[in-house]
Amino acid sequence: MSASAKVIPVHERRAYLPRDVARAVLEGFDKHYRLFRDASVRARALFERAAWAQMRELARERIQMYDQRVQEAVEALLDRYPEAELDESLWPAIKLAYIGLLHDHSQPECAETFYNSVACQVLHRRHYHNEFIFWRPAVATEHLEGEAPTYRCYYPLRTGLRATLREIVAGCGLANPWEDLRRDLLSVARALRAHFPRPVRVRPDLQVQVLGSLLFRNKAAYIVGRIINGQRELPFAVPILQNERGELYLDALLAGESQLLVLFSFARAYFFVDMEVPAACVSFLRWLMPKKPRAEIYMAVGLAKQGKTLFYRDLHYHLRHSSDRFVVAPGIKGLVMLVFTLPSFPYVFKVIRDRFAPPKDIDRQTVKDKYLLVKLHDRVGRMADTLEYSLVALPLERFEPALVEELKREIGSQLEFDGDKLVIGHVYIERRMRPLNLHVEELRRDGDRARLRRTLRDYGDAIKELAGAGIFPGDMLLKNFGVTRHERIVFYDYDEIAPMTDVIFRRIPPPRDYEDEIAAEPYWSMGPGDVFPEQFEPFLVGDPGAREIFYEYHRDLLDPSFWLGKQERVRAGLQDDVFPYPEEIRFPRASAGSPRD
Repeated sequence: MSASAKVIPVHERRAYLPRDVARAVLEGFDKHYRLFRDASVRARALFERAAWAQMRELARERIQMYDQRVQEAVEALLDRYPEAELDESLWPAIKLAYIGLLHDHSQPECAETFYNSVACQVLHRRHYHNEFIFWRPAVATEHLEGEAPTYRCYYPLRTGLRATLREIVAGCGLANPWEDLRRDLLSVARALRAHFPRPVRVRPDLQVQVLGSLLFRNKAAYIVGRIINGQRELPFAVPILQNERGELYLDALLAGESQLLVLFSFARAYFFVDMEVPAACVSFLRWLMPKKPRAEIYMAVGLAKQGKTLFYRDLHYHLRHSSDRFVVAPGIKGLVMLVFTLPSFPYVFKVIRDRFAPPKDIDRQTVKDKYLLVKLHDRVGRMADTLEYSLVALPLERFEPALVEELKREIGSQLEFDGDKLVIGHVYIERRMRPLNLHVEELRRDGDRARLRRTLRDYGDAIKELAGAGIFPGDMLLKNFGVTRHERIVFYDYDEIAPMTDVIFRRIPPPRDYEDEIAAEPYWSMGPGDVFPEQFEPFLVGDPGAREIFYEYHRDLLDPSFWLGKQERVRAGLQDDVFPYPEEIRFPRASAGSPRD
């Protein structure tokens, strides 16, 4: 140390410490959000180049980005200010100083969540005092705006509908040429007529509001907005795809909240969207989908940790304003997960059992790895997203006694009783769905053949779309799939999934002799990764009548050639086209060219 260097007395350092720690935490968050926005800019460039494999890799990188930045922030903080870990009494002042730094911040709610993540790691505590962390938001985000408006307004009365649509498309700023923009704009205008049938009374406030940034996911970019005409509002989304020459075209008009809810489903991958002010973007999307919880919208636009924060607040708010009890979830009990639910709250809570009954031969870490695989993978609308929490404290009085006893038996190593709280060491939370086996049985019992046929066809489609996305579901029994409120089939049991490239699909060899034909056990050799699709037949659909319907559409699932073909595409880096909207609403295209692989 030089002679001129000033030694700061301990009491002065303590006075400055809360402000300095707060700034260090905010620096960590600002770095995270800068990289988060950079990923969205990169996604646009990858879309323009049709670099689909790189887009998938970027999606995986972004999911892991938050935890990496938190760990960096914790290590830097403890290196510079070790007192922050040793003296918990500093944290109320640190929090107060942090609030002061968020006064003009564009992402205050996300910055608060980042602070919580850092504080919870530094403090090494199970239960955190409210004065240490942000249990409730401290900075309001209503009417928060950045330098650029969150959405743009267009006025068809001034220039006409076709010119307005052309202006909206031009505002997207994509570098690629268009296949036939005139044709596509005419298709959009025709599709709109179905929602505004003639004679249309045009109101003076007729306008089209469009989110200022495109939303990118997989092979599509989406224009998202709403049309306002008097008391009528129509939310919409228009997907932009590419043909094999890299030319753009508008593929469909998704109109109404119901179709947008499917587009933003919890079973789909997260969007890339460049947001200076995420709260403003989420508010705009909430106007379009008021039924969708704010937490799920944050997750849909890639801010999963903020979604988890809001979900946890919503859960405790609901517990405060309800009185029903947690019970075992309906359906066939799994051998790996114990699942319970609160009937008045549309989610299920899944915990890993301490011991797995035969024939399950896996361990706890393997199960966690499977869930992480799903989190990092493109779910193509067929796998439920999960919220993963540690040390979840819930009021003991809200659990049915029978459930408490089962939890003691099955997850005793993860269970603690702390006063009036039941604390679960590790839990996954998913949207509640009706088990597919119960749904199929109900349709059979009611004699609803049309819905049964649609359901069984979609069940097979779900298996095929997962295979095309590179996921082998493993255990494909009906009980491992759920039915969403839109009657879409979604897979939710992950303990036996595997990457398609890790599976060895084989055909059963012909018997060598009569003894092979009458053998009670398989006469052929089987390795640990071998799968014989011909053996699927008795397991996929148990009821003979339902099975007959199922194989009208999906008998190819019993053919190893189907699986080997999908496997070959995955290994070649090719991605199947899976559209989050019905085939029948896609626009006709006279010119040749299909979406690029």
